[in-house]
Amino acid sequence: MAETNTDSATKKLAVVTGSNKGIGLEICRQLATIGSIIVVLTARDEKKGVEAVEKLKGSGLSDVVFHQLDVMDPASIASLADFIKTQFGKLDIWVNNAGISGIILNDDDYKFLMALDAPTEVWVAKCKELGRQTHETAEECLQANYYGTKRVTEALLPLLQLSNSPRIVNVSSSLGKLQNVLLQHVTDPWAKEVLNNEDGLTEERVDDVLNKSLKEFNESHGWPAYKMSKAAMNAYTRILARKFPKFRVNCVGPGYCKTDFTYKTGIYTVEEGAAGPVKLALLPDDGPSGFFFSQKEESTF
Repeated sequence: MAETNTDSATKKLAVVTGSNKGIGLEICRQLATIGSIIVVLTARDEKKGVEAVEKLKGSGLSDVVFHQLDVMDPASIASLADFIKTQFGKLDIWVNNAGISGIILNDDDYKFLMALDAPTEVWVAKCKELGRQTHETAEECLQANYYGTKRVTEALLPLLQLSNSPRIVNVSSSLGKLQNVLLQHVTDPWAKEVLNNEDGLTEERVDDVLNKSLKEFNESHGWPAYKMSKAAMNAYTRILARKFPKFRVNCVGPGYCKTDFTYKTGIYTVEEGAAGPVKLALLPDDGPSGFFFSQKEESTF
C-alpha cells in the first residue's frame, strides 16, 4: 500500500522505475536526500519495493513512498497514473530505469560467472560466450526496455504537462549508441537510414525497425536485443524532446556499474552510476534536451 505526504503541494514529485535495488534505488536515495522532492519508488515485486522504502526511511529519508509498477502490465501502469493524479495532481520528474538484459544463463554458468575473478574484459567476453538469447527472450527484452517504458511514459505525459519544470530521464546504455548497434547488428540499409535520420525519426519508423529486426532475429550469443532496445530508447528520447520543447528530456548511460545486472562485475559504484540520471533530473529550465549523456557528460548518440 502506497503512502502520501502532506507536504506534496510544496515539493516536486519524482517517480523512478525498477528502483527496489541497484542504480534505481540509489537514484531514489539521492533525489530524496535533496529535501524538496517526494520520490515514488516503484518495483514489480511489492514486498521488495516496500522493503526498499523501509530501508531508505531507516536512513532518515522520509519523503519516499512505494507504488507497485510492472511496465508490461497495462493495469499496473493505469494504477500508477491514477495514484499520482489522485494523490499529487502532477508529476515533475520521470526516471525510466527498469530494464532486463534479455539473455539466458543456466545455473552452472551463472555460478561460474559469479565466482570468476578476472579482469572486466575477460569477464564480459566469457559472459557473451556463455549467455544466449532466444526469439522469445529477445521479444521480451524489447517489450520491457522499450515498449513498456514508452507505454508508461505515454500514461504519465498528461501529468508531466501540469508541471512547471517537467523532466524525463531515460536510463540507457552506451551499448545502445547508434554506432555500436548499426555496425554490429543492423545490416539493412533502410534500417540504418531510419535510425540515422534524426529529423525524420518517428515512433512508427522506430517500431518498423524493431519489428523487422525481430522478424529476422537469429539466436546468438551476446546482447543484440538489449542493444536494439536501448537504441530505440535513445531514438524515442529525441522524438519526445522535439515533441515537448518545454520539457527537458534526455537519456544517459550510467556506466558499467557494480550491480546485480552486471553480476557485480562493473567498474563504477551505484553512487557513481546514479549521479548522471540525478543530474539530468535536476536540470535548469534552460538545460539541454534531446541529448545522450555518458554518466554526467554530454556525449554522442
